[in-house]
Amino acid sequence: MPSSLRLKRIDDRIRQELSEMLVKGEIHDPRLDGISITEVKVDRELSYAEIYVSAIEGITRSKEVLQALENASGFLRKMLSERVELRAFPRLRFHWDVTPERADHIEQLLASIRTENKK
Repeated sequence: MPSSLRLKRIDDRIRQELSEMLVKGEIHDPRLDGISITEVKVDRELSYAEIYVSAIEGITRSKEVLQALENASGFLRKMLSERVELRAFPRLRFHWDVTPERADHIEQLLASIRTENKK
């Protein structure tokens, strides 16, 4: 089993490569425009890579984006395996990351509290 440091490096490398593929337009699916890879977590056995994504528009696009990523998972896994050297490349699982939306909601709440305190 790989060390936690090695797992972190693999996580970061997969996130970096996937992000580059999206930015450079190597994935030709208009449903994936404007999405970002927020986090990648590979399990200790290197069987699965849990990939968290979000979009500027928020959760309204989640089903569409996750479906597009599932459809492209074989292609993405093949491309990633050519860029990241691992004996066996993990299967990709995609999840919607609600963290950016929650952070925005918290910011709005804090801003409303600040305006109420100024009154």
